[in-house]
Amino acid sequence: MAESEHKTPSQTIDGNTLIAMCLSRAGVEKMFGVVGIPVTSLANRAVALGIRFISFHNEQSAGYAASAYGYLTRRPGILLTVSGPGCVHGLAGLSNAAVNAWPMVLISGSSEQGLTGRGDFQELDQIAAVKPFSKFSAKATDINKIPTCVFDVIDWALAGRPGGTYLDIPCDVLRQRIEESEAEKLITEALNSRNNDLIEKPKVSNSEIHKAVDLLRKAQRPLIVFGKGAAYARAENALSKLVESTGIPFLPTPMGKGLLSDTHELAATAARSLAIGKCDVALLVGARLNWLLHFGEPPKWSKDVKFILVDISKEEIELRNPCLGIVGDAKDVLETIHKEIKDDPFCLGKSHPWVESIKNKAKDNVAKMELQLVKDVVPFNFMTPMRIIRDAILGVGSPAPVLVSEGANTMDVGRSVLVQTEPRTRLDAGTWGTMGVGLGYCIAAAMAAPDRLVVAVEGDSGFGFSGMEVETLVRYQLPVVVIVFNNGGVYGGDRRNPEEITGPYKDDPAPTSFVPGAAYHTLVEAFGGKGYLAGTPDELKSALSESFSARKPTVINVTIDPYAGAESGRLQHKN
Repeated sequence: MAESEHKTPSQTIDGNTLIAMCLSRAGVEKMFGVVGIPVTSLANRAVALGIRFISFHNEQSAGYAASAYGYLTRRPGILLTVSGPGCVHGLAGLSNAAVNAWPMVLISGSSEQGLTGRGDFQELDQIAAVKPFSKFSAKATDINKIPTCVFDVIDWALAGRPGGTYLDIPCDVLRQRIEESEAEKLITEALNSRNNDLIEKPKVSNSEIHKAVDLLRKAQRPLIVFGKGAAYARAENALSKLVESTGIPFLPTPMGKGLLSDTHELAATAARSLAIGKCDVALLVGARLNWLLHFGEPPKWSKDVKFILVDISKEEIELRNPCLGIVGDAKDVLETIHKEIKDDPFCLGKSHPWVESIKNKAKDNVAKMELQLVKDVVPFNFMTPMRIIRDAILGVGSPAPVLVSEGANTMDVGRSVLVQTEPRTRLDAGTWGTMGVGLGYCIAAAMAAPDRLVVAVEGDSGFGFSGMEVETLVRYQLPVVVIVFNNGGVYGGDRRNPEEITGPYKDDPAPTSFVPGAAYHTLVEAFGGKGYLAGTPDELKSALSESFSARKPTVINVTIDPYAGAESGRLQHKN
């Protein structure tokens, strides 16, 4: 039982310290959040125990950072918030983790248990609030329950298909005290009783592997499609072996890019429409048949295509009802498929009609795009600065920078132009098409991969969601270069037709408009970072060269013609 709060502090610890001890024992190295009543002491205790706490201005950005950190490290990203509105703001990150299937834990303080229903400070039924987005939620109603609750939410975040979990800590529990020896005993017992079955990977069925290989072997036009689930599983080596040994063309989803280099001769990204429209067997690994892949339905896909769907989630496979479903870890399944093929090999060969058609179409589309990219257009369109940025990023070499891509036109154009050569070096709006993730993702990437430069290519609208976090970049001196494509608004300023400009407020700025010529680069300068304004190729090249070499917090404000973009939403592929 909890001891009196007046016992000698040297002999006892409070709930804040016990949570920090449990997080440390669970291997937590980084935490993200916004502190305040009642969790400030928890953050300080965590730091004292060797956990790095990254303090943000807004819980949404901190939550996006925690979700992306979980993806990049395969360890749950930890978000700490205050109660009530802090928890609600944290739902942005928790929901992002849930939809993208990334491991994350939201920890929120909550109001006094004895005052429930009476309107206590920031009172909210937070367990109910997080329910739509949390795989598992726990409330530590007493200090003795803290260890089990902490380890449970961490384990559940990783179990099966990864996702978000929630830990609720009432402020009265944070103040409770317990003997240090009793705390150690509780931690040991909780560690020993952890459910290891939760984090065990499902065993791959040999019969399903046989069927998958048979389908691929007999296919005339096979295609391998992989997504961020394969990237999360660290499946790049197994995927490379399978592609190299079979000669099957491959297509990554946007965040699957880089798992195999975009420059690979079997990459079908630049021939996407042909690849998905004509393939007769598609092996999908860590990619869902959702809107990003047109639900696997005509007219984008052939009505006769046979899908082999590899997913960690049995429910996902049952939802999609493929020709063949294999429940398992992407890396394990690919290794098993490769081993099966190795015993009786087959390879399409470079002269195979299907391979040649993909290569030729990709070559033609790349050539058409390069004709647009080679021109220096001033005032800038989207293509000219994107080419300059592409070349600068490729010039860095290895380890390649982590690219954070956010916006409408900026993200769409960047997906086609920017080249990914290494795994997990692209973070974008993801499955949900979430705007506002940019700066949070940058900070997560800098924490997860400190040896890499982080480069964000953002629209001015996307940047605006989290722009204040440039102060966070400066405070922690992170190697992040933020490039803002400034075209004066959402999609590009005032795009209204004359008949739309009417009514009593017709002289107001358009709903899509921002202040023309906004000096975004001066925002980071206010905190001691470096800002650049670039409106010509030479100015942009100089800014990129200097900032990439310095590896310091930087904002490059790139002036774009406000009429260069278009309204954007679902993926538009014209190749």
